[in-house]
Amino acid sequence: MSNQEFIEAALQEDIGNGDFSTLASIPAGARGKAVLKVKEDGIIAGLGLAEEIFHYLEPGAEITFLKRDGDLVANGETAFEISAGVHTILKAERLVLNCMQRMSGIATITRQYVDTIKGYPAKILDTRKTTPLFRAYEKEAVHIGGGVNHRMGLYDMVMLKDNHIDFCGGIEQAITQTNAYLLANGLNLEIEVETRNIEDVKKVLSVGNVSRIMLDNYTPGQIEEAVKLIGSKYETEASGGINLDNIIAYARTGVNYISVGAIIHHAVSMDLSLKAQIL
Repeated sequence: MSNQEFIEAALQEDIGNGDFSTLASIPAGARGKAVLKVKEDGIIAGLGLAEEIFHYLEPGAEITFLKRDGDLVANGETAFEISAGVHTILKAERLVLNCMQRMSGIATITRQYVDTIKGYPAKILDTRKTTPLFRAYEKEAVHIGGGVNHRMGLYDMVMLKDNHIDFCGGIEQAITQTNAYLLANGLNLEIEVETRNIEDVKKVLSVGNVSRIMLDNYTPGQIEEAVKLIGSKYETEASGGINLDNIIAYARTGVNYISVGAIIHHAVSMDLSLKAQIL
């Protein structure tokens, strides 16, 4: 879904057959200004999308940004000023806030995770545990917060998870069949394989032909053992039950990536408001 398609659908959901509060109280040609006020500390995100929303409704709308995506902001600061038709401002208000609040919350918690392990080489990865049809913006927020995007969906990388492996009949068979399928269909996709224990890791190493090995629900000690076994042959990813309280223990293992679904599905939206600027 393109940005324009998303904006069109989201505005239609909100406006329906008319923003009657605005239509009833504000003359059609009225012009005005508003400011986006930050009401709590964090990392701001979604400014680019906000601009697109206003310009979708009114291409000539004038936006002055006082902050950039990824900036650390504090309660009381102003992120941007918008000059446009009052109808434009009021129609766009809730969509802009909903998107920016969600994205800023994700960027903020992502930055917390990234900063917590900044002394280690491991990178923070997101997951597919996202809001339907809002995934691209949530993953953009992860990037803004300093994290790394994993695959966007089922189409841009192969991940052989436990269910694939069990349905297929085993790790070796799943890897072999996947490589044959990719070759037959001319697909140049990376393959990641989920493992549940050291024996699974040994099976992957015996077959090879993958890009990354996921170490799912391992203890830090088990991760360290697996990383030593894998060496530099393949990238490694720790996953499962990792949070701010234990992430340093996982980062110390030497694993390349740490995937944390919580940076999206546990993110708390940042408090923002769009206020009319009356001169």
